[in-house]
Parts: sequence; C-alpha cells; structure tokens
Amino acid sequence: MRAIADTLAARFNPVTVRGEISGFSRAASGHCYFSLKDDTGQVRCALFRRSADQLDFAPRDGQVVEALGKLDVYGPRGDLQLIVDSLKPAGQGALFEQFLRLKARLEAEGLFDAARKRPLPAQPRSIGVVTSLGAAALRDVVTALRRRVPHVPVVIYPAAVQGAQAPAELCAALQSAYRRHATTGESEVLLLVRGGGSLEDLWSFNDETLVRTVAQSPMPVVCGVGHETDFTLADFVADLRAPTPTAAAELCAPAREVRVGELAYLQERLSEAVLGGIDQRAQRLDRLGQRLGRPSVRVHDSRQQLTGLQHRLRGALLLAAQRADSRLQGLQSLMPQALRRAVAQHTQRLQRCESALGHLDPQLVLERGYTYLTDTQGLAITRCSQTQPGQSVRARLADGELELTVNR
Repeated sequence: MRAIADTLAARFNPVTVRGEISGFSRAASGHCYFSLKDDTGQVRCALFRRSADQLDFAPRDGQVVEALGKLDVYGPRGDLQLIVDSLKPAGQGALFEQFLRLKARLEAEGLFDAARKRPLPAQPRSIGVVTSLGAAALRDVVTALRRRVPHVPVVIYPAAVQGAQAPAELCAALQSAYRRHATTGESEVLLLVRGGGSLEDLWSFNDETLVRTVAQSPMPVVCGVGHETDFTLADFVADLRAPTPTAAAELCAPAREVRVGELAYLQERLSEAVLGGIDQRAQRLDRLGQRLGRPSVRVHDSRQQLTGLQHRLRGALLLAAQRADSRLQGLQSLMPQALRRAVAQHTQRLQRCESALGHLDPQLVLERGYTYLTDTQGLAITRCSQTQPGQSVRARLADGELELTVNR
C-alpha cells in the first residue's frame, strides 16, 4: 500500500479536485470528512483540523468546491483518499440549485405564505408522528412526549424517510393521517420528523409532491427534519419548523409542569373570585336587612294600613249604595208615565199596521168580482199559456171554490 501511495504522490501530487460535497461531517477531534463527487464518480476526502480552522466558510452538503491536496491511500481499508490542504467554494451544486429553483416556484404559488400558517392546539388530545419505525428520531419524539404529556395518545404513521421510495411512502402516510382525522378526529397535530444527514439523505423532504401533500393537511403540521442547520422545503410549507425532532415534540406538547402551574394560577383566581362574590353578597344581605328592619314592626304597619283601607272601602260602598238607591227611586217615579207613553205609541203603530194589512187582504179583491185560478196542485195560473184543453183548474171566488175544465 505504501508503494502505491508513493507512486501516486510522485506522479500526481499536488492535485486540484472540483466536485460537490456529500456526507460532510466534523469529528470531535476537529478533523472533517466528506466526499467530492461529480457525474462520473467520487473520492473520499479528509480535511484535518489545522487546515479546517483556516477556512473562511462553513462547508455543507451540495456545495461545489475546489480542493487542493495530495492523493493518498488509506492503509487499513486500501481506499484512495484526498488529503485536503485548502478548500474554497466553487458553486452551489446541482442538488442545491435544483432546491433553490423549486423553492422559488413553490414560493411564488403562495405555499410558504405566513397567512397559511395555523397555530398549534394548546392541548392536543392526540398527536400523530410520520417517520420511519426504525428511525432514532421516532425514539426521541416518543421519549419527549412520554415525559411531557404521558396522558396524550401518540399515533405512528410509518414511512421510509430516505431513498427513492421515501417520497411516495411519506405522501401515503400523510394521506392516511388526513383520512383518519376526517373520520375519527384522530391526531389534532402532526409531526413530520427524521434525523440529520447529508443533502442527499434529506432530499425526500424536498420532493414537490410531498410538499404539496403537506400543504393539504387539515391539521397543523410541525416539521422537524435534520439538525438545526438543515432546511428542507417541507420546513417552509409546514405550519411550524422545529430545529430537531425532539424540539418538534416539545413544541406541540408543553411540559406538564407548565400546565400544572397554569392550573394552580387559575385555581387561585377562581378562589379569589368566589370569595369576592361571597363578600359582595354578604354586604348586600346586610344592606337589605337594615332596610327591612324588625319584621314585627313591618307587620304592625301593614296591619294598620290594611285597617285604614278597610274603613275607606266600607265608606265607599255605603256611598255607592246610597247613590244607587236614590237613582232607583227617581227611575221608579218616572216609570209609569214612560210606560203609558210607550204603550200608546205601540198601540198607534199597531193600528196603522192593521189598516195597511187590511187593504192588502185578497178577500177584498175577490169581493170586487175577481177570481183566483190555480191548478190541481194549488199553483197560481196567471197566463193562458199555463193551460191546455181538457185541463182541470180551480177558481176561487168570494164565497167559495169551483172546479172548472179548460175547453180551448
């Protein structure tokens, strides 16, 4: 291996490599490890602490850089690696440029507008978590929720969080949560979480279909993907971004101690309000008692007032009776004269009616020589057209009736 390393060093070093950073990490020793890749391949790189401390920028996944260093072979694994002496930015990288273009387009559509953001429920009755069943993020979230709100049920909607199948599975898990929320009210708030990683590892959360699916959520969504410095498009469309999965759990589940403190404060206020209300009513009762005085005195005064009213009532009734008697006597004295006058008037009217009725008596007409003809049924005959030859008729005369037969 040493001979191979010496041959590489003699023929190629120093070298300049341009590529996109992938899998960047910084160890506790201060050394940095990553890969540089392009369309044709990739090479492992090591940036030791002395060179890393001289950088004037913070390398990140997806960033295109130019690295100056020496090719070497890492003996324990036999891997080719580049020992980087200096590093400088050379561009944003294809993935990051794609990220920026999609972000700009979705932002222009209004998917990231602050007006779309909804507040989290103060005390959710159930919490949903969309993540991988094997993810460390799930353990962190469940641990935080058990510590802060052990009484709140947690519903897991499993999905892959990395790889080609992850976007479709994440969308399916979200849609399942939406349907169950619509039918049963399950999961009043939804956590979309996973741990940190490279830009490629988190790329599923930049998928356009996933972003639009998050935007359709009927309940608030908290996105806790990666570490504090990691940003995905799912963070921008969610109602709230959390720097870590644990922080996402803490944001939607206030600590039990906080709720207990709030309840204690409300209990104190309620006690003060109740005691204040009792004091006010006691004072009002005292005032009413002073106005009421001794009941016996009020009863005595009421009895005197009642006696006075009774005397007044008797006097009024006696006076009314006297007035009625006087008026009755006056009417009695006037009644005979009025009665005689009324009888005389009715007698005269009756005589006039009898005279008028007498003039209309049919008998008087018959006495003057007229005859009243009827058919056998007693119907009056007033026209010749009402008869026919041979018909029997009756003639009423002044002194009786005749049976007649019509000849023609």
